[in-house]
Amino acid sequence: MPIETIFLSNIDQAVTFPVETVFFYEVPPNRPYASTADIAGNVKKAVEEVLLIPYYFMAGRLNFNDETKRLELVCNNAGALFVSAKSRFSLKDLGSLSHPNPTFHRFVHRPGLYKSLAETAVFTIQASCSHFLVNVTMFECGGFAIGFMTNHAILDGKSASEMFHNLASICRGQGLKTKHINNDRTCIKARTPPQIHFPHNEYLKLSKTTSLASSFTSQNRTSPSPLIFSDKYTHNLFTFTSQMLTLLKSKAIIKCSTFEAILAHIWRARTKANFYDYDDRESTVLFAVDVRDKMSPPLTRSFVGNAVITAFASAKARDLIEKPLSFGVEMVRKGRERVTSDYIKSVIDWLEVYKGVPKTCDGAFYVSAWWKLAFGEVDFGFGRPKHAGPIVSGNDEFVLFLSDGIDCEGKGFGGINVWMGLEKEKMERFLACVFEI
Repeated sequence: MPIETIFLSNIDQAVTFPVETVFFYEVPPNRPYASTADIAGNVKKAVEEVLLIPYYFMAGRLNFNDETKRLELVCNNAGALFVSAKSRFSLKDLGSLSHPNPTFHRFVHRPGLYKSLAETAVFTIQASCSHFLVNVTMFECGGFAIGFMTNHAILDGKSASEMFHNLASICRGQGLKTKHINNDRTCIKARTPPQIHFPHNEYLKLSKTTSLASSFTSQNRTSPSPLIFSDKYTHNLFTFTSQMLTLLKSKAIIKCSTFEAILAHIWRARTKANFYDYDDRESTVLFAVDVRDKMSPPLTRSFVGNAVITAFASAKARDLIEKPLSFGVEMVRKGRERVTSDYIKSVIDWLEVYKGVPKTCDGAFYVSAWWKLAFGEVDFGFGRPKHAGPIVSGNDEFVLFLSDGIDCEGKGFGGINVWMGLEKEKMERFLACVFEI
């Protein structure tokens, strides 16, 4: 594996925090019993002997360069971390797997909550096998979980999903699905001199450059505390069935996507909770837009760095609450249409000058559409997962749009689970209006 230092783009620099993903699997009744050693050994061998050849940079470490004041990825073959474990519980004991559960972090290895960057792996894998006796005299069956930690600065959601599919394909004996991986991020370097042609209020200027990998507005904290739950926030899951989503889209009047409709609705309800006096303050929602096809020239399909930037929709709280849902939908659509090639280049140049992170403060929040990623199709040889999703964090700045589960045929139910946290009083106000459709 080559020893080199990889340039991280300004988009990479803005999202330097760990992302944890867990996959739960059942072994089908017609499959032979799979032991802990079989599953863990197969995954470990696939990572060591095949995956880390094209993805060699996943065995590196992040480093903060004091001269350039930038994070960089040092490919030093320090290694990815692999852990195997056993649990005395069955998958049934965990309850509904599609409901986010903070205790699921036990299925992901966390090596670096309080370690330096040089000591912290950017890629960890934990294979946890759950064994239980169905009938001790007749047969034995098992389920297992595979948990991953990656650093967002290295891969965005689409790239991470592709890597998981590659690993699963290797484990099935079918080899790498992706033949070429483009990890050269210099194609989205800032221009010299920078050319900032738009205001970028969706980003927060940092008072000082930091080497701490954390979430957006936690850059000034002393530890990456979003991974640790706080009593300050109450968290809830809100299920929107496919029928409810169809109704929402009809209420929007104008033709719109499911994402635009649910985002506008949640933004409106959350604004009611945050701005209960319906004043003229600005309410803002942030969301990611994939820019692979929006840049000129377009990024290659094999590009694995961060190719998403923060889009936003903003409106006066009073207008958002009192006007029909179509108003919020139009604001969201304008936010997406704002992201042109010129705008993307301006963002990159703005980040070069001011550094910064997405501005999730003063009531603004960031929506992550996890349900759009193809994690529910990752097959390690035992069929699709019972559930695949993120380990939920302990703050209020992220709202997650998740899959509502997978049926017995491995297909989604067509709905969206919305996971979010708010302070107790605000959550009570949110609960009172979130299902007003």
